Amino acid sequence: MKYVLITGANKSIGLETARQLLQHGYYVYLGSRDLQNGQQAVDQLHSEGLPNVEPIQLDVADSASITAARQALGRKTPVLDVLINNAGILGGMSQPTLSTSVDLIKQVFETNVFGVIAVTQAFSDLLRQSAEPRIVNVTTGLASLTLHHDPSWRYYNITGAAYHPSKAALNAYTVMLAQELRDTPFKVNAVDPGYTATDFNHHSGPGSVPEAATRVVKAALLASDGPTGQFFSDDNAPETGISPW
Repeated sequence: MKYVLITGANKSIGLETARQLLQHGYYVYLGSRDLQNGQQAVDQLHSEGLPNVEPIQLDVADSASITAARQALGRKTPVLDVLINNAGILGGMSQPTLSTSVDLIKQVFETNVFGVIAVTQAFSDLLRQSAEPRIVNVTTGLASLTLHHDPSWRYYNITGAAYHPSKAALNAYTVMLAQELRDTPFKVNAVDPGYTATDFNHHSGPGSVPEAATRVVKAALLASDGPTGQFFSDDNAPETGISPW
């Protein structure tokens, strides 16, 4: 059995990703900032006949919480096969570049970038014990700098001072991490789940949660000959599935 940790997994795409990986035979550690919410999600999965899941209290913006989660997980398993950095915040629907506060931008970066880095570093030793470690960073198609220079792109006019740049920075970290680990069994990729109807965007997206989670799961299940250092996005590149950076 393989073991996976998913951050921000008590609802929405994170929860559905947990569900699908459980159906693939994985043991899931369901990360949740609030342990009670995490337990409720686990209870729901148990009621669906999916027993191999338990909650882990994990606030990716809190270094003490990350340390405690690493210690707790280390007492449960000596190896982690997959890390899915799913936790993220939007920072509000309107983010004008000339008036969004620096404090808000810092808050978004704290979760979407620095939180991912901190969690990845904290659990890297357990990932190194896996024969086929996988790191999946959940990003957005809106992080593509190339497409934001293309007026014909359907999302060209959707700009933002905090969320988009934070995910672009996450993508850059993904590239650097994959490059550093290129001669190891690691596969490190960024995945855009697509514009999905969730409470994250007031259910404005056309995509479904199961479809979004399937994209994340696909990267988690990559075979040993699979790609690394890629930006997967069916929304940005429906033909190839690989988005320009």
